[in-house]
Amino acid sequence: MLRTRRQHPAPGSTRETIQPPGTGQLVVWMVTVTLLVAVIGSVANSGMALVGLLVFLPAAAAAQCTVRQTALVCAWTAVLGSAAFLTGGTDVALADRVLLLVLTACLIAASLYACRRRINSERTMVRLHSAAVAIQRQILRPLPLRTDDVLVDGVYEPVQEDRLVGGDIYDVVESPWGTRVLIGDVQGKGLAAVGAAFAVLGSFREAAHREPTLTGLVGALDASVARHNSYVARRGGDERFVTVLVLSIDARDEVQAVNCGHVPPQLLDADSVITPPLDSGVPLGLAALATEPVSAGRFTFPGGATLLLTTDGLTESRAADGTFYPLDERLAGLGDLPRSDLPHALHEDAHAYTGKAAPQDDVAILTVRRAQRSGTLS
Repeated sequence: MLRTRRQHPAPGSTRETIQPPGTGQLVVWMVTVTLLVAVIGSVANSGMALVGLLVFLPAAAAAQCTVRQTALVCAWTAVLGSAAFLTGGTDVALADRVLLLVLTACLIAASLYACRRRINSERTMVRLHSAAVAIQRQILRPLPLRTDDVLVDGVYEPVQEDRLVGGDIYDVVESPWGTRVLIGDVQGKGLAAVGAAFAVLGSFREAAHREPTLTGLVGALDASVARHNSYVARRGGDERFVTVLVLSIDARDEVQAVNCGHVPPQLLDADSVITPPLDSGVPLGLAALATEPVSAGRFTFPGGATLLLTTDGLTESRAADGTFYPLDERLAGLGDLPRSDLPHALHEDAHAYTGKAAPQDDVAILTVRRAQRSGTLS
């Protein structure tokens, strides 16, 4: 059976509510603002100016504080407003002072109401996000993934930080014919790309147990993308194609693979980095344009070696001068690194290479290593 190990959520994978300030910070802030406004009121020679300038305090608290903290700020404002009302002198008409006091009271009530509504909305969003996280975790299982044949580990980073699933996809299925490994990249970004990703993943998990041949499995994946595109086109959406690399790995040293327009795998063995010779067919969804049927290739995957699978989010990362990320060169420089650390090292190196704080495309970097039947790595 497929076994997973718990993985801590990546940064940006959970949504947090606005963190309120500490009560001590809040008191310091209120006193500082009050002293500042008092100086302004003194310069203006009008105590009522104090109330006019302090009415923004409850509104500011409602945007970032708890209900109790907002109530504290409102009480503070009410005390200051009452003091200003009593010491306003005869230079300000009584009707104007009463009106300003009534408006302050209304603003205090509105701030308390807005604060409670904000907190309730945040709690609702947290619950919805938690449900979305649970659903997406079932769609795209967290790494690492282990079967009796392989251990698959790596890095997955959608370009949109508040989403766990992007246009890049991966999956591992233990079938009667060995372990099937998939890595893919959906054309484009956004929710439309995610919809196509879901279609491929669902079809892969079902067809991997049904299709004895890898070409039959890829044919089922292509059919699922075609159905998805037909459904989307009827509703005025854009059709998508999906590049995929599908591997079949069992106890034998030989691996079977079908490449549908995807980044080819890299075989890391001792000090060498080899790109296995695989024919590249058309992406899923474009089979009608192909002049030849899908074919599977084979290459040797000995024990102790590591397969590196990536998407073009890594290989097409660009430096400031427009040059692409030199994957082969970087792999040679990271040859002494433990294979379990390689995906994270490549990911961080690509970020440093581009010089950009945020990724410009979804990124998936996987390592595939053989596992003995006892569960220990060979």
